[in-house]
Amino acid sequence: MIAYICAACGVQFAETPSPPERCPVCEDSRAFGSERGNHQRWTTLAELRTGHRNRLRELEPDVVSIGTEPWFSVGQHCLLARGASGNILWDCISLIDDATVAAVRALGGISMIAISHPHFYTSMVEWSRAFGNVPIYLHAADRQWVLRPDSAVVPWDGDTLQLNDEFTLVRCGGHFDGATVLHWAARADRPGRLLSGDTIHVVEDGETVTFMHNFPKRIPLPAAAIRRLVDAIEPFEFERIYGCWPANVLPAGGKHAVLRSAERYIEDLAL
Repeated sequence: MIAYICAACGVQFAETPSPPERCPVCEDSRAFGSERGNHQRWTTLAELRTGHRNRLRELEPDVVSIGTEPWFSVGQHCLLARGASGNILWDCISLIDDATVAAVRALGGISMIAISHPHFYTSMVEWSRAFGNVPIYLHAADRQWVLRPDSAVVPWDGDTLQLNDEFTLVRCGGHFDGATVLHWAARADRPGRLLSGDTIHVVEDGETVTFMHNFPKRIPLPAAAIRRLVDAIEPFEFERIYGCWPANVLPAGGKHAVLRSAERYIEDLAL
């Protein structure tokens, strides 16, 4: 029995004696498609560990990027957010190995996992088990995409979930019904931050963001979805935004950038 991993999207499936026949994530309208349109291919954690490794990079003293080299699947990173009441792993990647576990433990370990949307569920169960079966917070609207069920998965409902004094999950919808961002409240020595996955995607100029139904195929979200997203984040203050790749950081003026980008986006849709 093996927990196979889709080589295209990186999502790990429940254990089976042979590879699954299909990957629903890759067949969905928001995905690249199996192997960028080619034949479906499967891999395993054991295979990944032979040819890949994870690299940890400090983006700032309490934000650590964890990404896989060479590039695997979607290529996103996950973020270790080092909070005063414990560390949160935001989003997830397929590869986890002894070296990664040791490096993360040296930084204080992980007290919980929270994931923005199903494209980044990856090997979330393996990560949870490696750090003592920590809870994995996923929005209940996306429960159908949990392809490796586990008791560590905590479906949450509603518009927000306050995890502790620092961290709040905010359901924005849009890219997926339960697409979520993580708000990190301001404290005396730093402003508020938003960890956005690609629910709110920081573009290459480092000044604006965008919102999509399908990113690789450039299929836009409707204006109504953007308005709901803006309404969801409006109560929260933040300056910096961290996206789903290490380079996707908007260093300042984050909330203003989201509001400005959303207004432009809606205007362009109306043309």
